[in-house]
Amino acid sequence: MSVEHIPLLKIERELHDIPRGMERFGAYLKTIMNDDGDDVSLVPMISMNPMGREHVSERLDELLALDADKVAAQAVNEAVARVGGIEGEFRHGLVVMDDVRGGWTNRTTNDFAFRFGWVLPIKRPWITTPLWVSETPSHEFVRQLVLMSIFRLAYFQKHGTTKTLRQMMAQEGQAGVFAGLRPLYDEEELVYSRFVIAPHQDSTDYAVQIAMLYGDEAARSLGYEPMGLSKNAGFDLAIADAMG
Repeated sequence: MSVEHIPLLKIERELHDIPRGMERFGAYLKTIMNDDGDDVSLVPMISMNPMGREHVSERLDELLALDADKVAAQAVNEAVARVGGIEGEFRHGLVVMDDVRGGWTNRTTNDFAFRFGWVLPIKRPWITTPLWVSETPSHEFVRQLVLMSIFRLAYFQKHGTTKTLRQMMAQEGQAGVFAGLRPLYDEEELVYSRFVIAPHQDSTDYAVQIAMLYGDEAARSLGYEPMGLSKNAGFDLAIADAMG
């Protein structure tokens, strides 16, 4: 068993040095594909916006200045030692995702896929930790995100794919506690969230899961019915419940 961190941020940044257009897009495809050109070799970079503008370059510069790939490598080693018993050989990479001006990148749907969609990582043994352009990075922030990514792999191997909202909240609550996260909302807000979410815990409906986990703003943005919940209410409640 092993998880090897592969530094990708410098590669992503170098692509942004190429003027936006077909030259950059061609270089991007050549970079991420294998030598035969029939499959992707650098899987995390599938999720980046190859046509990213200056704000993406600036965020990449910040992450490189933080030595975020070194932080991630250390976090991978820490997580593997703590979870124990991951089966198989995996690679891990960071990818900067444009949720500010990336026309084809929906923050909520992509985040949901990274947390719960394990089909691609199993077919192609990569673990991806997304770093969103809208979020200011720090050493601890990168570390926590990577810890959660590795924990999710171990959790999947033990429990299988999460299908119900209850299962998703159990996974994310434990992942958050593993990474040292704490609830952001006060007890009154948590009690209210629990009241709203409780009747839907066994739901497998995607729209319901989005509304419960991510809150009203995300639900409305996707055309789903809002349920009266604050941003990321379901995740916050999951962490509170996992803490006991």
